[in-house]
Amino acid sequence: MFITLEGGEGAGKSTQAARLAARLEGAGYTARLTREPGGTPLANAMRALLLHPDASLRALAAANLTPSDEPAEPLLPVTELLLLSAARAQHVARISAWLDAGEIVVCDRFADATRAYQGAARGLAAETIAAAQQMATGGLTPDLTLLFDLPVEEGQRRRQQAHTGGAEWNWLDAETQAFHERVRQGYLALAAIQPDRWVVLDATQPPDILEAQVWAAIEERLSHL
Repeated sequence: MFITLEGGEGAGKSTQAARLAARLEGAGYTARLTREPGGTPLANAMRALLLHPDASLRALAAANLTPSDEPAEPLLPVTELLLLSAARAQHVARISAWLDAGEIVVCDRFADATRAYQGAARGLAAETIAAAQQMATGGLTPDLTLLFDLPVEEGQRRRQQAHTGGAEWNWLDAETQAFHERVRQGYLALAAIQPDRWVVLDATQPPDILEAQVWAAIEERLSHL
């Protein structure tokens, strides 16, 4: 079973992904917790380039692997798409092996994030994204996607609070409120198109209540395995 968790910045999906994987293990299932972009060593390197391009280039220059005479140029939306797709191709090979072994995969973001961020928010054409994703995934689709829906203002407040406490801060966090609103609406539109796959959860609720709702959705699917 392939379960993905989606949502905007600050929605709490990473916390819920970890709780879900632990709960599945406690119930006797073999669960793999992973994330995107990332999930393999090469994919994690591409994540660093995507989210921290200047720091990544400085590290490469320090290792004499790239020139050090200029900072990174701004990432083009199509470059984001191609880097994400390359990372996803590496990741999907690993996910597919886990699924073939009968394991449950819990993934913090997957291909729907690209449709929301690079599609709805950046404006890349749906057919361009679909072509890249078909190459990267080979048609792999989640069995269940949980969308943690949160007003943008609350998500930004949470991210700022987490950053103050030492959490990672990347250039996506610094995007405009309008950008994040487009992401949110993009996710809601995707959920409306495929209601059998998506479960929309109110992410303003306390984490323990959300965890119970997540588990209820998972139990219902597990009963059909």
